[in-house]
Amino acid sequence: MCLQSITGVMIQAFMVGIIFAKMARPKQRTQTLLFSRNAVICQRDGQMCLMFRVGDMREKSHLISSSVRAQLIRPHQTKEGEYLAPFLCDLKLQTDEYDSDVFLIWPMIVFHKIDATSPLFALSAADMIHEKFEIVVILEGTTESTGQTTQARTSYLPGEILWGHRFEPIVTYNKERLAYQVDYSLFHNTYQVDTPLCSAHQLYNLTATADSGSFVEDLA
Repeated sequence: MCLQSITGVMIQAFMVGIIFAKMARPKQRTQTLLFSRNAVICQRDGQMCLMFRVGDMREKSHLISSSVRAQLIRPHQTKEGEYLAPFLCDLKLQTDEYDSDVFLIWPMIVFHKIDATSPLFALSAADMIHEKFEIVVILEGTTESTGQTTQARTSYLPGEILWGHRFEPIVTYNKERLAYQVDYSLFHNTYQVDTPLCSAHQLYNLTATADSGSFVEDLA
């Protein structure tokens, strides 16, 4: 009876450990985190932006303290002629009026402003054909049910970045249910919009020249 009791306790302990490890595996949580199949480049509020969409398909359990970061990987040559490959640099991300911190109640579009501080400032639509780089996106968060940290990753090559496209809206208001609903079948869909084919640097110079010209005309 003693041996039977000891064996039963050991089997029960092993079974509880296996079941808990199976339920608490972070990899299972990352399967419900989605990244858009493509990234896009278009204008938002007059500023060239790189955008991609992230989402969480779970409705009852959401990630807490989640954040998104992106790194650009491409060759780099220093002023002294040293060739560095691969060379990593951060891309500053935003969601709406927030920084890189996100709360994925619904899918959100994360964007990077291509300004003078961006490594993509001199990149044009024609350069996308010849440039060799990769943008690695990392989404980190804490699982609400277990408190464990989970991480999901994806990357975008130049051929996976659509110039002059924008993501279709997928969050709509249902008047019958009196609630918002998400159509995940449109998660990866984009549509074309009018976007300059020049780089953000060239667009900035053209805009500055046009503004200075109109200012001179106003003075005259």
